[in-house]
Amino acid sequence: MKRVDDFRLRLGNKEYVPIMIGGMGVDISTSELALEAARLGGIGHISDAMVQDVSDRKFDTTFVKDKTKLYKFNINNMDKAVVQFDLERLAEATRLHVGATMAAKKGDGLIFVNCMEKLTMNAPKETLRTRLSSALDAGIDGITMSAGLHLGSFELIKDHPRFREAKLGIIVSSVRALQLFLRKVAKLNRLPDFIIVEGPLAGGHLGFGFDWKNYDLHLIIDEILAYLRQENIDIPLIAAGGVFTGSDAVAFLEKGVAGVQVATRFTVTHECGMPESVKQEYFRASEEDIIVNGISPTGYPMRMLKSTPAIGSGIRPGCESYGYLLDATGNCAYINSYNREVLANPEMKNPPVMDKTCLCTHMRNYNCWTCGHYTYRLKDTTHKLADGNYQVLSAEHVFKDYQFSVDNQIALPERQESVAA
Repeated sequence: MKRVDDFRLRLGNKEYVPIMIGGMGVDISTSELALEAARLGGIGHISDAMVQDVSDRKFDTTFVKDKTKLYKFNINNMDKAVVQFDLERLAEATRLHVGATMAAKKGDGLIFVNCMEKLTMNAPKETLRTRLSSALDAGIDGITMSAGLHLGSFELIKDHPRFREAKLGIIVSSVRALQLFLRKVAKLNRLPDFIIVEGPLAGGHLGFGFDWKNYDLHLIIDEILAYLRQENIDIPLIAAGGVFTGSDAVAFLEKGVAGVQVATRFTVTHECGMPESVKQEYFRASEEDIIVNGISPTGYPMRMLKSTPAIGSGIRPGCESYGYLLDATGNCAYINSYNREVLANPEMKNPPVMDKTCLCTHMRNYNCWTCGHYTYRLKDTTHKLADGNYQVLSAEHVFKDYQFSVDNQIALPERQESVAA
């Protein structure tokens, strides 16, 4: 019976343990989590989502405070078009976060940064170029382009000296999306180094509609593998979404994918950036507690715990401080929904907004509890302790369980006496 460790992910002329930890923002996939994956010979992600806030927390910078002060005059204005990011400061924050992570790297693995196209920031093309270029400047091993087709992303950085050196990959959920991307980049003579194929059971934003239940990752993988063989294209595929055990991973590796991307089981590790109290919410979740809704201003369906505080919250849009989802005209779907409810309920201080949420503020405060489909199984991966809490795991324990387990078994950690809540 094969284990994940019987396979290797080959990128360029080097081989890695075929386990990639997904890039969960905002700083849920911390540097510490990514560094563990790299130390163990796999690939870890950090995220550049709200990187200025992440920098402020890690390095005592004042990016958010300064931006808030600059646009304080606009806080009560319904129109947010004036709110802009200083691209030099955005680049500085990215270089700080990425640079410090890369400086701490040990082991034979790699560290990538997850870059969401939907973080449009009131200047989609300019901010995306800055984010990509500054991550390359800071020495990141690779970039995974997510939450969008990224049809123009390679073009934005084609003149960067590391354009052909760094590992560049995309996330797709269909062969059609992959075909569109490959046609777009054909003129650059620069194929992606890897393709993450994300299925409908993934956490957070989904690359499907609300008919996501009609899709199956195995079938999507089969279709993409057949297409690549037909076109004689050799790009490693990474299967993602619902890979909960080492045996789940082996099932994909045996059919020809090069590796798997996993995230859900790492949300309840010490190295994960979520508060301990939220990790316990994930442990306690039942299958009925996990929903897919449309409250994200990005327009993508999003999977989360139904008890997430972000649902129905009518907080004032935090664009002056954050504003990561402002489109090219300075608009955001949450602003529209919030303004609608304020006008309809003038007597209420904070009228509930049910159809959208202020994703920036809630993600920053860990109040948007996005999760994978199999989050309800997390309680089976550890011990319930005498105080009613569940024992938090180490990233190394989870990584090695994926790497060496067989027959859908999950290795429990050595029991501890208690765990902080």
